[in-house]
Amino acid sequence: MPKAEHTTDTDESPLAAAAASAAEPGGTSGRVQSLERAITLLQATADSAPDGETAANLAVRCGLNRATAWRLLSTLEQYGMVERGPVSNRYTIGFAVARMASTAGFDGLIRRAHGTLRRVSEQTGETANLAVVRQLGLTYVDEVAPPVVLSARWLDRKVPLHATSTGKALLAWLPAEEAESLLAGPLDAYTDTTVTDRARLLDQLEQTRKDGYSVCVGEMERNLYGVSAPVLGSSGRPFAVVSIWGPQDRVPESRFGTLGPLARAAAEEIARVAGGL
Repeated sequence: MPKAEHTTDTDESPLAAAAASAAEPGGTSGRVQSLERAITLLQATADSAPDGETAANLAVRCGLNRATAWRLLSTLEQYGMVERGPVSNRYTIGFAVARMASTAGFDGLIRRAHGTLRRVSEQTGETANLAVVRQLGLTYVDEVAPPVVLSARWLDRKVPLHATSTGKALLAWLPAEEAESLLAGPLDAYTDTTVTDRARLLDQLEQTRKDGYSVCVGEMERNLYGVSAPVLGSSGRPFAVVSIWGPQDRVPESRFGTLGPLARAAAEEIARVAGGL
């Protein structure tokens, strides 16, 4: 990064600016501009994964001048929030963010998404689930089941990605190299309908992307059928998955064409309400 940008930019640091802005009377919005800019840069840096992005390009994405963007990124780097490649000069998310994320819970997301799950369950008469993306897969964090339906409890369960509609919805929207890393090793068969052929599974994932939702025909438990759709962030990367499922006699394949779009609409709604998290 050119040294001149640092030496000629005399604006205060983002932490100092934040403190000054917070101390100034007369502000009605309660918002700190320098902090908003830093957050915007963090989001843009996250969206540039896995390759990262230069300060100049991040500045353009965030509508900032290069000196301001460089100053903010330099401070974020000092606190481990971003890292700069010594050769490429590209910024990526730093370990400090990963450390904080590892301690974060999902209460906010569950609270905002629960109403959507409840409405979907009431509308379809079936169980609606929300699973969140973790480092090595998915974990179910919320579930709404009709009171008259006897439902298996999936909360806190981790399931094989290739044998559930939830897992296939995640795999279909991940970058190819990440999906392949999650599918390393043999694809175990859990029922006679589990897809264990890698080429056939990749074909299913391609169809999933076309339809906007994935399906499962008793692939994890023989009698459980369902559909799932990804909850996508601003970069198009899934951070959660919505599922609608039930026993085969209640959720036959003939209902997939109706339930799939409902799952997709629910996922889009949750993405919107989760935007402030």
